[in-house]
Amino acid sequence: MADIEFLSKIQLFKNLNHSQIKKVAKILKPIKFKADEIIIAEGEKGDTMYIFKKGKVQITHQLTLRTGSNHWEEGEKSMAILDAEKINFFGEMSLVTGSPRSATIKALTECELYEMSKEDFEKLAEENPDIGYKIMKEIAAVLSHRIEGLNENILKLTTALSIALTKKKK
Repeated sequence: MADIEFLSKIQLFKNLNHSQIKKVAKILKPIKFKADEIIIAEGEKGDTMYIFKKGKVQITHQLTLRTGSNHWEEGEKSMAILDAEKINFFGEMSLVTGSPRSATIKALTECELYEMSKEDFEKLAEENPDIGYKIMKEIAAVLSHRIEGLNENILKLTTALSIALTKKKK
């Protein structure tokens, strides 16, 4: 079973009482990854999320770039580096939607995680709606915050592109 004291410090579970955290701990599976192991592969079917206990991971996306008039190349772009000190969980979109993974996540160091499956979470939430609600509320808050950050980045990129195109025309 997962470490109750550790889980009580995780943002995702901040509104749960001790008894509720114990119920969540029963559905978490401890899992370890060595450095350079792929934890999540972009495009694969997703039905789990991970609670970060220890380690550092890199998030990458596949990109197709035009490198000539008729030449395109595929490559990976590093989007972020996450560590257990700063972020508590990842993979939540697949837990909520079951959608394919939107990025690849690779362990940069040895990682200790807790895995939560969509099936186990849904069963827990059906049996304990208050737990499901509180966890989903935290996931929604994190996703909303990430969307705000993405919107800011899109605005910056759009502005930079507009300036570049304006200079090119002159």
